[in-house]
Amino acid sequence: MDVTLARPMVRGFYDKPTGAIQYVVTDPATKRCAIIDPILDFDERSGATATKSADAVLDFIGESGLELEWILDTHPHADHFSAAHYLKQKTGALIAIGDRIVDVQKLWKVIYNWPDFPADGSQWDRLFREGETFAIGSLPVKVLFSPGHTLASITYVVGDAAFVHDTLFMPDSGTARADFPGGSAARLWRSIQDILVLPDETRIFVGHDYQAGGREPLWESSVAAQKATNIHLVAAHSEAEFVALREARDRTLPMPRLILHALQVNMNGGRLPEPEANGRRYLKFPLDSL
Repeated sequence: MDVTLARPMVRGFYDKPTGAIQYVVTDPATKRCAIIDPILDFDERSGATATKSADAVLDFIGESGLELEWILDTHPHADHFSAAHYLKQKTGALIAIGDRIVDVQKLWKVIYNWPDFPADGSQWDRLFREGETFAIGSLPVKVLFSPGHTLASITYVVGDAAFVHDTLFMPDSGTARADFPGGSAARLWRSIQDILVLPDETRIFVGHDYQAGGREPLWESSVAAQKATNIHLVAAHSEAEFVALREARDRTLPMPRLILHALQVNMNGGRLPEPEANGRRYLKFPLDSL
């Protein structure tokens, strides 16, 4: 399957509260599409959940006459809830993630003291292996294993577009942190190198934008732009230099405000906890765990 020839249509939806971007990726020939990294709204102050962000994506798909084939996550997110399960219930589309999700599940089930949690990836319809190929309509897709930010991060290369989420940011923002449980700055460096060997014209779609310098949100760059101007890659010319830079920066960063809320949902395929006897759902929040 030649992943270099096709050019998908890409629509990004920026989520201001989290700085995250969810995507609709469409095959122009068949009008079949995938959603990448969908967001379930959550307000940690009130505990309220909502589906406004995910419903906006569904509205776009309906209004555009598209057919949803896939709901894809790049990794278990630490700063927002995944809407994968909600969207599957609404549409019947398949949900998928990389097969190393089981490593994240095994790590975090201990942190949450969740001994009965099924850490086998069975929460998803499909677990993609490194190098595996599949299709969105007639568009070829290749899966690259991209760990470093998490144990399970993957990149979807859809024709001439690569969805890298928390591996690379826009060039003026650098690269993702690598200090979460299971993270590795050295492995992140190697994952970035695997992405940068793609053709220079490959479009790079990032998963977050924090509006460096107060500019408007951006989420598309290219391999050529990343190699030439990414502030961390320009400053670090070797793995050792990058590891030193990344680890020094990570020591200055607070943990994401939703990491302990989100991981228990996202490592479960976007499923919220089951209601208890009083009909309410409860998150489990481990103290002193990070």
